[in-house]
Amino acid sequence: MPQAPDFDWRRTAAWCLHAQQVFDGHTLRPEQAVTVVHGRIAAVGAVDDPVNQGLPVWRGQGTLAPGLFDIQVNGGAGRMFNNTPDADTLRHIGAALARAGTTAWLPTFITDSAPRMAQAARAIEAVHGSQGVVGVHFEGPHISVQRRGAHLEQHIRPLDDATLNLLARLRAKQIPVLLTLAPEQQARGSIARLCAMGVTVSLGHTAANAAQVHSALAEGASCFTHLFNGMAPMGAREPGVVGAALDSPAWCGVIADGHHVADAVLRVAIRSRPVADRMVLVSDAMATTHGPAQFDLYGETIRVVQGRLVNQAGSLAGAHIDLASSVQGLITRVGIDPAQALRMATHNPAQLMGLAHAVGQLRPAMPARMVLFDADWGLAAQF
Repeated sequence: MPQAPDFDWRRTAAWCLHAQQVFDGHTLRPEQAVTVVHGRIAAVGAVDDPVNQGLPVWRGQGTLAPGLFDIQVNGGAGRMFNNTPDADTLRHIGAALARAGTTAWLPTFITDSAPRMAQAARAIEAVHGSQGVVGVHFEGPHISVQRRGAHLEQHIRPLDDATLNLLARLRAKQIPVLLTLAPEQQARGSIARLCAMGVTVSLGHTAANAAQVHSALAEGASCFTHLFNGMAPMGAREPGVVGAALDSPAWCGVIADGHHVADAVLRVAIRSRPVADRMVLVSDAMATTHGPAQFDLYGETIRVVQGRLVNQAGSLAGAHIDLASSVQGLITRVGIDPAQALRMATHNPAQLMGLAHAVGQLRPAMPARMVLFDADWGLAAQF
């Protein structure tokens, strides 16, 4: 654990944090210091930099990194965004995420009716820019019935004017939007239209073949939602969604809770990418994360069973993990290089969502939202 400072850093105008190593969003740098002035980063450099002279110092034993960025958070601390899509729910979840090291996130609203989507959008508009909310992720409803997972079939529908108008309104307000859809369910040109609006299109909950995936990528789709889950697997003669994704330059979200994807498969997937650093770590967190051991979704009880979140049929229904624990597992259990794992939870998602100027890095002028990991990659402190 870090040595406690002898000053209140929250009330100190200018202070400095020395760490054994600092991850700046790109690389790990040993024996570095981050200078904070009025809540923003003033400098990142050597511990003996003259800019730090005379400032109160917190000496942290471990690795300092940018606050984590999670693009797929369904709920937390006992709340689900789908169940109560209002501003209070977002503030409640955001506060719990911040305590656990996630300082930027996309509230994720899964397949539901058009009026409920509109209600969720109003909540996003009310909270955007606070409590770490930097955009929104609509996971559905324009997905495959065959690959719907825990999504409710009755709300699955083709892309319609209700969704298009809703997304256009959010984009007009400069709110980043991630939309997960099944490409085989969309009319030709629909994905291109969404991308022209500034929507980040992700392929997921899909039964598409590789040819359909390639067409979607050609129209501008740039991401895959929770790779390996809710999609056609890779085969020897048909690459499927998984094979097409891994062989593409697109971003791929992955859940590293030890249940959704086997560790060996994660290692192979991360090594296989033709373009470096196009993997994004997501939690897919549900209400049980930092909350009670069960919750209701679509009127069905979802429970934690031996670390897995399952519905009444025993199928996976989201994840019971936060992003900091995911980073720890990726490094200590899966064996991924720490700098690469940290990029997957900071700078990579920021690049995907066009937010690298605001989150995912430690550099001068950016908000001093930071996390400190201990020697075992457990979360030691957050700022």
